Formats: sequence, structure tokens, C-alpha cells
Amino acid sequence: MSDAPAAGLADMVTALAKGLVDHPDQVRVEADGDGGTTVLNLFVAPEDLGQVIGRGGRIARALRLIVREAATRTGVRVSLEIVD
Repeated sequence: MSDAPAAGLADMVTALAKGLVDHPDQVRVEADGDGGTTVLNLFVAPEDLGQVIGRGGRIARALRLIVREAATRTGVRVSLEIVD
């Protein structure tokens, strides 16, 4: 698996998350590959965690859907984890 598609997806998640939070300077995404799947760990400020997860987890599900669809189009397997 190439790292370029995963890096592009990480950049996309970073841009999306920065648009959701009050402290965009504290948003970072780290890619961690384990076997055939790359896990993108999204880190935000603790006070912004609720804004990224959303009511009932709706925003988190939407972010994961976007990542999954973009990963499918690039031919890689990626999952998104939101880390506090």
C-alpha cells in the first residue's frame, strides 16, 4: 500500500476537523498502518471533542463515511478513530 493516498486522506480529515472546532491549531491527524488497513487517529483539544463527535455521534459517523468513501476511490483501506 502506498503512503500517498493515506497522507492525502489525513490532510482531508485535518481540513474537515479544523472547520468544526474552536481551536484549529490543536487539530492533528496521525496515520498508523497495521497490516492492510491504515488507521487515522484524529486528535483535537479536549473541549472540542464534542464538536467533532456531534450529537449522538452524527458528525463522527459522517466523517468516517467520507473517509471510507474517499479511501475506496483511492483503493486503500482506512479507518478513522477520534482520540481524546
